[in-house]
Amino acid sequence: MSHREAGPIAAIHFYATAPYPCSYLSGRQARSQVAIPAEAIDGGVYSQLVRLGFRRSGLYTYRPYCDACQACVPVRLAVDQFRPNRTQRRVWRRGEGLEARWLPLSFHAEHYALYRLYQQTRHVGGGMSDDDSQQYSEFILKSGVDSHLVEFRLDGELKMVSLVDRLMDGLSAVYTFYDPADAHMSLGVYNVLWQIEQAKAFGLPYVYLGYWIEECRKMSYKSTYRPLQMLKDGRWQMFPDS
Repeated sequence: MSHREAGPIAAIHFYATAPYPCSYLSGRQARSQVAIPAEAIDGGVYSQLVRLGFRRSGLYTYRPYCDACQACVPVRLAVDQFRPNRTQRRVWRRGEGLEARWLPLSFHAEHYALYRLYQQTRHVGGGMSDDDSQQYSEFILKSGVDSHLVEFRLDGELKMVSLVDRLMDGLSAVYTFYDPADAHMSLGVYNVLWQIEQAKAFGLPYVYLGYWIEECRKMSYKSTYRPLQMLKDGRWQMFPDS
């Protein structure tokens, strides 16, 4: 399959992959729609693609394109409308001692060690649990858009690293990994709250959270951030009960 989009992304082509085992829902087959060529996807084009429901993994820009399933729903937060719930406010206070630092995409052995710990603890048997340094670099450090690493430290100790893309209209939370031993700090929740505050500081209206999947516990948590918007039937609209 190949077609063109009008406007600044007119030079981009799309193709559908062959079916492969779904990473999120057991027993299902998935397909992706991939945008090519990668070198033509700059920050402006990528911002448009994200608004159309695309994400990226390294230099690979894609969105779900499954034959008989629409479980993956793109979601985003309008930062000026966001109202944290009681649990989120408590997590924010708990993380007050964390110091965040923006970094360019570059390899740090300390980051990679934390990534390995996270994968082998939180995603045992997953496709990335045995990633070597090259696979880590391909996934985390390869980007053709405005991407940064943000490291979070507490009293000098590395606690979390987040890969963040800056878009024309927001921040995109690409991937985050942290020390699973710090579960009491709810670092994943803190990271989303921190990105919301950063988007406000940059004057950007949205934080894109990727895909919400109701049947997948690892993705369903996103519905706790309200009011949430979802991309459905080609337009962004309010999440039910938001």
